[in-house]
Amino acid sequence: MVDPDFPLWLRTAHLLNFVLIGILLRSGWEIIASLPRLWWRNDCKPGTEWIKFTRRALPEEEGVYTSLMDERSASPLLTLPGHKNIGLGRHWHGLGVTLWLINGIAYVVLLFATGLWRRIVPTSWDVMPDAWESMKIYAGLGVPSIEHFQPYDALQMLTYTGVVFLLAPLLIFTGIAMSPAVRSRFPWYVKMWGGHQGARSLHFIGMVLMTLFIIMHVGLVFLVHTEYNLPHMVFGVTDTARFAQAFTITLITIAAVIAFWIALSYLTLLDRARSQRILVALTEPVRKLTLNWMKPRWGQQNTFTEDDISEFHWTNGLPPTDDESPEWLRFKADNFVDWRLELGGELNGETRYLNLEDLRALPKTEYIAVHSCMQGWTATAKWGGVRLRDVLDLLGPRPANGNYVMVTSHGLAQEMYDHRPREPFYAVLDLDMVAEDDTILAYERNDHPLDIHLGAPLRLRVESNHGYKMVKWIKSIEWIEDYSEYGDGRGGTREDAALQAFNGRI
Repeated sequence: MVDPDFPLWLRTAHLLNFVLIGILLRSGWEIIASLPRLWWRNDCKPGTEWIKFTRRALPEEEGVYTSLMDERSASPLLTLPGHKNIGLGRHWHGLGVTLWLINGIAYVVLLFATGLWRRIVPTSWDVMPDAWESMKIYAGLGVPSIEHFQPYDALQMLTYTGVVFLLAPLLIFTGIAMSPAVRSRFPWYVKMWGGHQGARSLHFIGMVLMTLFIIMHVGLVFLVHTEYNLPHMVFGVTDTARFAQAFTITLITIAAVIAFWIALSYLTLLDRARSQRILVALTEPVRKLTLNWMKPRWGQQNTFTEDDISEFHWTNGLPPTDDESPEWLRFKADNFVDWRLELGGELNGETRYLNLEDLRALPKTEYIAVHSCMQGWTATAKWGGVRLRDVLDLLGPRPANGNYVMVTSHGLAQEMYDHRPREPFYAVLDLDMVAEDDTILAYERNDHPLDIHLGAPLRLRVESNHGYKMVKWIKSIEWIEDYSEYGDGRGGTREDAALQAFNGRI
């Protein structure tokens, strides 16, 4: 006889949740591997981590150790996709979150629509002493009698309620707080969680609790009245005579899901560029609906004060060397007196050259903002410079086919994913990013000339995006018609390496 407490939709939701939570955990582990340290303080100062998964000691001096040097390579057997592919890992995490949320919302709605919520949500305080009794039995390596399970015992009810209505929302809300788009639009929300690092650490703790719950949940299925559990899970029946059949199906299903998780990793790594195209296509509609509309509100950056300014500022990428850009080194040796910004190009019909004094003569913009790297580190600083749109105005009206702005660095990419010779680092901005009030060309940090390791003499700041869009050691800025004509055609060096999507708001 079919048990009404275990309908088909419930069993299906549980199976989908098992598949999707595995995708989330494995892609989350890939993200952690890219920066295997966690902080409560938002400057991520070396030596202040509360937990780390690496033996590497960090130097205290800024600019001599990049975050990519700290990245760990994890096996595709463990992470999704593995082998230092944080961008693809983040794409998988985004897709997994989307599907997990859809499945979770459907589960909760049906739970309340069918009245089955009463199975897991306590309606009496009697659940507390009953749960304590169950805990004592488990602690003594015993098993509560079957009469306690209607269909769950009191301890299970409290655990399921906590996971569904407390732990899952914690993971969702702390995940939202790590988006640069959310921070630039609603900085108060991020501060509420203790800043980016507070949200990241709480998210990690939630992940650990979810992992422990899954291990415990699956383990108890096989250890506590398994002759009832497995027929319920597989067939939705109370017939213990079908235990052997249910047991076999369960083992095959678990093995198939694990094989599916691992296959996703190797299929993703088989062609990283193709994987990126597919994942971006699947996740872009969700970004448009949830994040891309979040334009920064000028003045919101004032949520951060000079008390928030970081003692330490990480960086990703080292200054250009003589092999990469002898021109930049000559400028540096002369304290950038002779440095010039190349402004304009083919679409404008001319190229203008601006020195630092020309830029300082334009209206100055200053704000305090949090810089976030997609690897996970953050730093807060006061940036001073000129709005990008004001500089572009020097070229006159936007060209009719000027759909994007390309910013190119004197420096080269740290590595090319296909191991070809390294190319100049560049990023492409769409018109919305260009128009944002806090998209600036910064020549100062904390009221001092920009540091060498942070992009001197000029760097890009796009506060609604992750740091990989914020080109350092700028050489040129120009209008372009279509970013597909440059590099590998994906909108930037990091995007070309299949490390991220064109829009860095996630």
